[in-house]
Amino acid sequence: MSQSTPEITTLEPIQAAVVRRTVPMSELRTFFDSVFGTVMAAVHEQQVAVTGPPFAMYFGMPTDTVDVAAGFPTGRRISPTAEGVVPFELPGGRAVQFLHVGSYDDLGEAYARMTAWMGEQALTPADAMWESYLTEPTPGGDPAANQTLITWPVRD
Repeated sequence: MSQSTPEITTLEPIQAAVVRRTVPMSELRTFFDSVFGTVMAAVHEQQVAVTGPPFAMYFGMPTDTVDVAAGFPTGRRISPTAEGVVPFELPGGRAVQFLHVGSYDDLGEAYARMTAWMGEQALTPADAMWESYLTEPTPGGDPAANQTLITWPVRD
């Protein structure tokens, strides 16, 4: 269950390396399992530093499918690879951030709480948001201990 209050922050743009695809929601975990390793290999091959936790940026509201870019923040711009890893930039500007502590299965509740709070603050969410996975799930680990930072830019 989420244990924080949403907060407004101002972000600087961040360079990243990602793979972007439209994925059926039922295959999202499989997509993440393959993509994070692919991006990490490309970044290491290009001798670029990873500067933060893995993330997934969602473009538009998911339906049966989701347009998603997944990867890692990097110390500098990467070159595109044959495996589909491309340079990317997480946007800067005003955003709302919310720390969800708990299972990934409960993220819908976190988003509902976050969007309700944004409405109360008269903030208009942008069309894209991202999740940063602050803890790495491990086999046999407790899903209730997962920490996911949700970042949702807002329109001025």
